[in-house]
Amino acid sequence: MAYSRKIDDPAFDRFRRNSQNYSFLFSVGLAILVIAGFYIYGESGSGMENPESLRIGITIGGMFILIGIFSARSKKVRPSWDGVVTDKKIKEVKKDIGDGRNDALRLVYTVFIKSDYGKTAEIRSEDDDTVYNYYNKGDKVRYHGALNSYEKYDKSGDDIIFCNACGFLHDIGEDVCLNCGCPLLK
Repeated sequence: MAYSRKIDDPAFDRFRRNSQNYSFLFSVGLAILVIAGFYIYGESGSGMENPESLRIGITIGGMFILIGIFSARSKKVRPSWDGVVTDKKIKEVKKDIGDGRNDALRLVYTVFIKSDYGKTAEIRSEDDDTVYNYYNKGDKVRYHGALNSYEKYDKSGDDIIFCNACGFLHDIGEDVCLNCGCPLLK
């Protein structure tokens, strides 16, 4: 029973840097596709011609690049803290499924964690009780701000564990995440 010292493994820093880079590169890729699409549309002669079509494509592509920059910069490191699971709730909610006639009933699972400094955090999932069942009232947890994830103090009775980097679910006997390659904190 302890918080893992593996949190300082360099694989977590690589994961964070790669996540920031991929979100930026994805937005640049979208920008290029949008600009090329508008250029081709302008050259086809239907509706709008170049350079007007190209200008619109460059404007929209520029917005995608700005979104990518802000997305990559928004993944800042938050402070880590310790807390305790204080409550767990299941709530049934109606969701509009878009046809205007029927609402779908969904279950929202919420785990409440009170930090040592008095703030309450919530872990929510919809229609999946895995995380809800993983935590019990009274469990000590640590929030890892750099990864935006939680680690249980006592994992001795668990048969599953979540990767703190990517959230992938693993058998407790595994040591490294098969999805992202980061060590499992156990």
